[in-house]
Amino acid sequence: MATATSVTSLADEVNCPICQGALRQPVTIDCGHNFCSGCLTRYCETPGPDPEEPPSCPLCKEPFRPGCFRPNWQLASVVDSIERLTLVPTQGPGEEDVCEEHREKIYFFCENDEAQLCVICREAPEHRAHTVRFLEEAAGPYREQIQKCLDNLRKEREEIQGIQSRENRRIQILLTQVATKRQKVISEFAHLSQFLEEQQSVLLAQLERLDEDILKHSDEFNFLTTGEICRFSILIAELEEKNERSARKLLTDIRSTLIRCETRKCRKPEAVSPELGQRIRDFPQQALPLQREMKMFLENLSFELDYEPAHITLDPQTSHPKLLLSEDHQRARFSYKWQSSPNSPQRFDRATCVLAHKGFTRGRHTWVVSVDLAHGGSCTVGVVSEDTRRKGELRLRPEEGVWALRLAWGFVSALGSFPTRLVLEQQPWQVRVSLDYEVGWVTFVNATTHEPIYTFTASFTRKVFPFFGLWGRGSSFSLSS
Repeated sequence: MATATSVTSLADEVNCPICQGALRQPVTIDCGHNFCSGCLTRYCETPGPDPEEPPSCPLCKEPFRPGCFRPNWQLASVVDSIERLTLVPTQGPGEEDVCEEHREKIYFFCENDEAQLCVICREAPEHRAHTVRFLEEAAGPYREQIQKCLDNLRKEREEIQGIQSRENRRIQILLTQVATKRQKVISEFAHLSQFLEEQQSVLLAQLERLDEDILKHSDEFNFLTTGEICRFSILIAELEEKNERSARKLLTDIRSTLIRCETRKCRKPEAVSPELGQRIRDFPQQALPLQREMKMFLENLSFELDYEPAHITLDPQTSHPKLLLSEDHQRARFSYKWQSSPNSPQRFDRATCVLAHKGFTRGRHTWVVSVDLAHGGSCTVGVVSEDTRRKGELRLRPEEGVWALRLAWGFVSALGSFPTRLVLEQQPWQVRVSLDYEVGWVTFVNATTHEPIYTFTASFTRKVFPFFGLWGRGSSFSLSS
């Protein structure tokens, strides 16, 4: 038994091309196409541009004889059977599919006017010289254009989604780093607070002892001075009383009295002993351990909150033969004389560069490069991906896996997709390079003035290595953390 879908599909095949409704009294013309008898009659009655020419088929434009319509009874029977199966109304197509002017089914598309036409509109003079196609045929190229637009839009959407995903990961990493720093600050200051309380107790106890010793010396001093004052008061009173006597009584034992007064020595006690005074003067020295601890605390806190110093050395297996490395692999100097170096896949053969021996796949690291360009030349510092080409020409840009600065006399350039000359307050001869692998930052700072120089933003997926390049006789650099 036929399914509803197959019957509906078959019903679409027995529609009149003119009215797009079910065929009514179907007739066949010379080219073999079938139409409603009434629709074809009205079509033939519509005057053409040349009354002498026979009408042409609305579909294929083949001429036919108006009086030679052949009734197709077999097709009419098929239409009746389909209508009984589907109970499809025999009225014409929906209003949205018909021409507003002629109330006929829209079947064609004018490429020139971008207008949808029925069979009658197609014969109109304004469209006769135009390119007119069936709707599906005309829609094909536009579908292709739409598909290209869709492909491009989807690709751009995927790129934006990738950027969104990458930046969201970067934000989450930064939030995690901030949370870690917050916890580290709380922990470090808790330890500092405990240490300060302990030091406060120690210093206050020492001050308390000094206070007690000062008061003790004060009591002893007051006791001694009071005794001396009392003794001097007695002598003074005795002399005053003797001085008031008559000459005979004054001269009695006068020599003994004067000797007692003259031989009386005044003891002049000190309120603060030299030892106590020295202790008071030395008290600030008791705070030196606190100063040292505070300095260590600030250094440790800065260390914990900043990047981890990377103790890097140069890898001689990657060094270009024109670079002379020191024995400790901490310094390099450019020379026009080629060194005797075995050719290996790791070695740069055209770019006068060298990599650090150790690479990074995670974490936050920093190192300092001291540059000497006394005789001119240039120095390149930064990081590169492990798969950066070592043989042939090396293009120093992020697309090739290189994130670097170039330092030369008088200018500094950031080697982006297009090199950018930077405007700086001072020419940097010591550059601090900092790498945040997870966030994707490569930051350059003047290690002397702490002036920011430049920051690259990347998305690292492979191991990266500290990277150095030199050019020019006598140019050199050295490493430190």
